[in-house]
Amino acid sequence: MGSADGPKADETDGDTRKARDTAVSERRFRFLVAGYAVSSYGTFLNMVALNLFVYETTGRALAMGLFMAVRLASGFVAGLVVGGLLARFSAKSIMLWANVGQGAVMLVLILAPDGMLTGALMAVSVVIGACGTLFMVALRSSIPEMVGEDRRAWANSLSITGRSLAMVAGFASAGVVVSLVGYTAAFLVDMATFVACAVTVALLPIAGGKGAGGSAPEGSGSSGGSGAGKDASAAKSGRRWRPVAFLALAAAPGMGLMVALRGVDAFGSSSHNAALPIYSTSLDASNPAVFVSAFWCVWALGNIGAQQVIQRYAQRTGRSVGALGFGYGTVVMSAAFIAAFAGFPLAVTAVIALIAGAADGLTEVAYTSHLQTLPATLRGHAFGLSATFENLGFGVGMILVAAALDRFSPLAVVGWSHGAAIVVAVVFLLRVAGVRRAERTGLRKEEAVEGRPDRGDRDGAEVSRG
Repeated sequence: MGSADGPKADETDGDTRKARDTAVSERRFRFLVAGYAVSSYGTFLNMVALNLFVYETTGRALAMGLFMAVRLASGFVAGLVVGGLLARFSAKSIMLWANVGQGAVMLVLILAPDGMLTGALMAVSVVIGACGTLFMVALRSSIPEMVGEDRRAWANSLSITGRSLAMVAGFASAGVVVSLVGYTAAFLVDMATFVACAVTVALLPIAGGKGAGGSAPEGSGSSGGSGAGKDASAAKSGRRWRPVAFLALAAAPGMGLMVALRGVDAFGSSSHNAALPIYSTSLDASNPAVFVSAFWCVWALGNIGAQQVIQRYAQRTGRSVGALGFGYGTVVMSAAFIAAFAGFPLAVTAVIALIAGAADGLTEVAYTSHLQTLPATLRGHAFGLSATFENLGFGVGMILVAAALDRFSPLAVVGWSHGAAIVVAVVFLLRVAGVRRAERTGLRKEEAVEGRPDRGDRDGAEVSRG
C-alpha cells in the first residue's frame, strides 16, 4: 500500500509545484504587461504630440510626413536585425535598453536648444521607431518561455488588451495634455512612461533571447525535436539574418504567406488611418476630431471585448484560435473597415467599428500565437521579419494612400486597400484548408495501413519498436 501511495503523493506534489510556478509566472507577466501598457500610453501620446510639435516647429505638413517616414524606416531596419540580437543577448536586456533609449532621446529633445530642434526630432524618430520594434519583437517572441506554451493565447490576449487601453488613453488625452500643460510637459510624461517600463523590466526575471534554446519550458513541443535541432544549427552557422529569417518562414506550411498577409493588412491599415480624418471632416467640418475619437474608442471596446472572450476560451479549452482564426478575422476586419466609410448612420457605423475592433483583436492573437509555435531559435527572426513587412506595408501604404486621397473618395481608397487584404486572406484560407485536408487524408491512409496484416513493412516497424 505504501508503494502505491508514494507515486500518488509525488504526483500531487508535482502538480502543486507546477500550479505554484504557473501562478508566479502569470503574476510576473501581469506586472510586465502593466509596464508595457504604461510605455504604450507614452508611445501613443507622443505619436500625437510629436506630430503636432513637428508641424508647429517647421510649419510644413511635409515635415510631418518625413518624420513618420524616418520612424517607419527605423522600425523596418530594426526588424531585420532583431532576430540576430535575440540570438546573442537576452530578451530582458533588449527590452530594458529599448525603453532606456526611448526615455533618453525624449530627454535630449526636452533639453535641445532651438537651433538643434530639427536634429533632435530626427533622432527621436529614429530611436522611437527602432526601439519600439525591438521591444515588441523581444516581448512577443519570448512569451512561450515566460508563461509556457499552453498559456500563449492568454498572455498574447492580455498584452494586446493592455496596448489597446493605452492607445485609447494616449489618443484621448494627447490633445488635452498638450493644450493644458504644453509640449515640454507632454514630453516629460512620455519620458516617465518609458522609465517606468524600464524599471518594471529590470525588476522582473524575464526568460527568452540568446536563442532561447535552454529556456523553453519542459514539455514544450515547439522547441524540441530534430527539426528544432536543425534549425538551431542553421541559426548558429549563419551569421546573417537573411538565411535564418527565410528558414523561419519555411519552417511551417503557409508561414510565409501568413507574414505576407500581415504586410498587406498593414497596407490596408494605412488607408483607414489616413482616410478617417478626411471622412470625419466631411461629416462635421467644424469639429472633425469628434468622429475620429469616437470611432477609435468604440474600436478599442470591440478589441478589448474580443480579448476577454479569447482569454476565457483559451482557459476553458487550452487551445488558441489558430491560423484559420487569423484568416477569417482578417476578412471580417477588412470588410468592416470598408463598410465604416460607406455612409451608414452613426449608430450602424458604431456597430461596424465594434466588429472591426473585435476582428482586429482576434487576428492579432491568432497571428502572434501561430508565430510562437516556431522553435525558439527561429522565433525572433520570424517576428523581426514580420515587423519589417508590417512597417514596409504601412509605410508604402501611407505614401500611395495620401496620393490617392487627393483624387478618389475615402470609400474607394479604403475599399481597394482592404480589398487587397481580403483577396490575400482568401488565398491564405484556401492554403490552410488544403494543408489540413492533406493531413486528414494522410492520417486515414495511415490508419488503413495499420489495419492490413499483409503489409509487413508497417507491422515490422511496430515490432521493432517493441
